[in-house]
Amino acid sequence: MNQATPYEQIGKEEGVRHLTRRFYAVMRELPSARELLAIHRDLEDSEQKLFEFLSGWLGGPQLFMERHGHPRLSMRHMQVTVDTSMRDQWMLCMRHALDETVEDPAFREELYQSLWRVADHMRNVEE
Repeated sequence: MNQATPYEQIGKEEGVRHLTRRFYAVMRELPSARELLAIHRDLEDSEQKLFEFLSGWLGGPQLFMERHGHPRLSMRHMQVTVDTSMRDQWMLCMRHALDETVEDPAFREELYQSLWRVADHMRNVEE
């Protein structure tokens, strides 16, 4: 018996696309995410790259690797300050997006916890 990958559980391409669209929509809507929004020079490009990254990270097509090489997330974000506040803003937007797009509560929480570990790893400022 094959167990579905997170990519399949979220709804494959359509599900990942929906999540990333909502994530950036929430970022634009929430006053508490203004600082996070301000560091994104091109939201369309950022949304596309997050979609590509999450596709592979969730067990689907490795779109980011194919188009941009290894993610090297920390290195790619060194030009911006990623402190606890920035991490928390990112996770707030992701929490809202997950709540709106992932039906299964257990799967939604599993994704949230996994993404929190990634976001926490991204911090590049000693606090």
